[in-house]
Amino acid sequence: MKHNLTSVFFLFFVFTAIAQEMKSEAKASPNSTKTLSGIVSGAYQGISGEAGSSRELTKLKELYAPNAIIFKNTSVDGKPSRQVLSVEEFFSGMSDIRESGFFEEEINREIRVFGNIAQVWSTYQIRNKKNGPIISRGINSMQLHFKDNRWWSVAWGWDGESAENKIPASFDAN
Repeated sequence: MKHNLTSVFFLFFVFTAIAQEMKSEAKASPNSTKTLSGIVSGAYQGISGEAGSSRELTKLKELYAPNAIIFKNTSVDGKPSRQVLSVEEFFSGMSDIRESGFFEEEINREIRVFGNIAQVWSTYQIRNKKNGPIISRGINSMQLHFKDNRWWSVAWGWDGESAENKIPASFDAN
């Protein structure tokens, strides 16, 4: 009987801890770097906005570790290519999306964590207006590191969907 009671208390504490973590993850502020959900949501919210609106670039830059990279997978003359940028280079080139309006919305997320590293696959869709038609979709690949009681984005790359490069069903929420 004593063993069963101990097991019940142990399970209660385990489930309580899991529920509290899930609750804090769901309530994380958009720019919270304490949770993976907070850092990913903060990046999407920070980059999105109406035409002519400013973005909170200082808050966005705080999501990235020193020497982090941002890379875009592209195609040059029909061959796979990759453009690698520093965080500063990426944000200095954002004038296009500020002028035209840009809303990147996450539609699916898969997370794998081991120790202090995490890999986040985040399927997205883009619109020029908040409720406008979807103009493109793709997948973000985010590598994060937990250090100093927070998550840091160390690499963020993406590839867009095309007729030849369809989003796999396992990554698609639609």
